[in-house]
Amino acid sequence: MSTYDSHEPRSNFGLFVTLAFVAAALLGSGVYLFQSSRSGKPAPAQPTLSEKPEVEPVAGKEPVAGEIEPKPFDPFDAEPEPAPEPVDTVAPSTPEQMLIDAGMGAAEFEPEVLLEKIGRSLEESDFDKASLLIGQKALDESQLKGLRDLAAIGNFRLSSMDPIVEIGELEANRKARWALNFEGGKGARIYFDLLRGNTGGWGIEKMKLLHQKAIGKAVFVDSLGITEAFLRAALGQNFDDAKSFVDPELVSDAKIAGLCIIFEEAKYKLRTQRPLRAMFNRQLTAGFIAHVEDDAGKKAADFGLNVQRKGIDQPWQVTEINLDSLLADYADRVAGGDVHYTPLVKNPTGGDTLILYFGFDEDGLTPRTHRQLDIVAGLLKINPDKKLTLSGHTDSLGTDEYNNELSGRRAGAVEKYLLSVGVPDQQIVAMAEGETKPRRPNATADGEDNPTGRRANRRTEIYLDF
Repeated sequence: MSTYDSHEPRSNFGLFVTLAFVAAALLGSGVYLFQSSRSGKPAPAQPTLSEKPEVEPVAGKEPVAGEIEPKPFDPFDAEPEPAPEPVDTVAPSTPEQMLIDAGMGAAEFEPEVLLEKIGRSLEESDFDKASLLIGQKALDESQLKGLRDLAAIGNFRLSSMDPIVEIGELEANRKARWALNFEGGKGARIYFDLLRGNTGGWGIEKMKLLHQKAIGKAVFVDSLGITEAFLRAALGQNFDDAKSFVDPELVSDAKIAGLCIIFEEAKYKLRTQRPLRAMFNRQLTAGFIAHVEDDAGKKAADFGLNVQRKGIDQPWQVTEINLDSLLADYADRVAGGDVHYTPLVKNPTGGDTLILYFGFDEDGLTPRTHRQLDIVAGLLKINPDKKLTLSGHTDSLGTDEYNNELSGRRAGAVEKYLLSVGVPDQQIVAMAEGETKPRRPNATADGEDNPTGRRANRRTEIYLDF
């Protein structure tokens, strides 16, 4: 019995599939023959599956016997064509060009080069050139008028000693403050805040013009301006000005006085290159490293300063000064003979203490200690209601009775000098401590004599009760 001799209805699906393939083949051949008959060309033999064309036919080209015909175009194999760029597309500006476009004037890779160009333009009264170099953002009409007024009275002749001065950094390697010094007439100084672009060029962001005589305690009231003003006052031995820039609860008068003494005795000055470098500069706190050099211009030491403000509308104040490395360099420079040198030490009860040292079995003052005491006398004259305590000390050599008497003479020598320069006696309290409170060991651990320790113990300490 055949498969179809069952009771189920017979399926015609296979027959329909076969007829569909035949119809499609005939239809394709008919179309091809119809096209060939219209062109008058015989229809070429249809390729077998093994002769599948690999490239698409080229329009208008005659088929050549044995030539592989082009592969039919398949849109899914095609590479997408790149989208055309808008006709108004332009290359992005460089950071330096962006500075100029923002009204910040010219840009130079070295700040000195830019400032020198500005200075020479002002010397020549070429205000058009100076304006282009400075830029519209930093130079408004009132400042331009100020420049013209100074030029009219002959104030624009660059200083022969220090025409271009670096003040310090506002942000590490990004923002810096510089100044131009002029010496004509009454002289003038122009401050510039410079901004550095991504490719290294510096442009002017801000400008401030001052007569030399108008330069007050602080030219700028930002973190860098207060730090620079404090150091300028200390370098100039202006204790009262220096004190006005510190938080009195965090920075003692003794530390300010000690810094004045160190600057004066060691002849320190701020380094010409990067004198103040920003460690950080935030909205309410900032830290700077101050670099100092000796009077010969050689690198000396550095020390750190922190400044803070309690709110964005509150003044900046110096809140911390770390003098460790500066004190070490100072001691190396001024030490000599049998006298120890460290004008500022930590007070065991807290704060800082000024200190004067003496030679072995001596109670006399030297010109160096006179200068230190002149600074102390100035502090007392500023604050007539304050007092100081003088505490005399000795090393361990000699009898207790002798050392007690010698320490009293050392404290008395300091008291006598302060009285001679106008300090009232009611502001001074003197006492003798003998050898009872050494700063350093008088002997080594194995009982041997320790000359270095004994030198540190021959002293008079000055406690400022401020």
